Amino acid sequence: MTPRHLLLAGAIALALSACGKSPAPAAETPAAPPTAAEQTVPADIATPPAVEAPAEAGPVETAPAAATGSKPAVVANCAATIESNDAMQYDADSITVPASCSTFTIHLKHVGQMPVAAMGHNIVVAKEADMRGIAADGMTVTPEHLKAGDDRVIAHTAMIGGGGTSSLSFDVALIKDGGPYRFFCSFPGHLALMQGSLQVQ
Repeated sequence: MTPRHLLLAGAIALALSACGKSPAPAAETPAAPPTAAEQTVPADIATPPAVEAPAEAGPVETAPAAATGSKPAVVANCAATIESNDAMQYDADSITVPASCSTFTIHLKHVGQMPVAAMGHNIVVAKEADMRGIAADGMTVTPEHLKAGDDRVIAHTAMIGGGGTSSLSFDVALIKDGGPYRFFCSFPGHLALMQGSLQVQ
């Protein structure tokens, strides 16, 4: 064999041996994290399942709770006593006047300690539609915070401070029709928390 044939045979043998082997694996480089645009989440994972509300939800509490009568005043002998305090509250949010009464009396007792100028309370009886107007007109009238001769007012107690008491009486016929009627405090800023329903039954 000539050297040329030897070289050719060696090259063929080398080529055939290379075909039977896999090339050495290249060093793996860590993949870069996907960008926000490349990230995809399966639809069933992307959106959490909706949580259904219970079929029967409890009643939503509103203030004042006059409609539900959650704190009715105790009525006896055509009269009721309402207490007020330094936290700007009445202890009742509804009064049911018996239809058998011709006259009804409400006694107000201020169980707080603050003076009338700082935390005075009264009870005013009027139509619900007139409450805000009565309170607004009486804002600057001290110490009673009621405009003199306001014919929208059915009855009212005096404005009292801590430890004080006062009473009002009215003809029940005045609240039988044309309501709804409410009782409230006319001291500036107290109307929002100090009011309640008044009805005849």
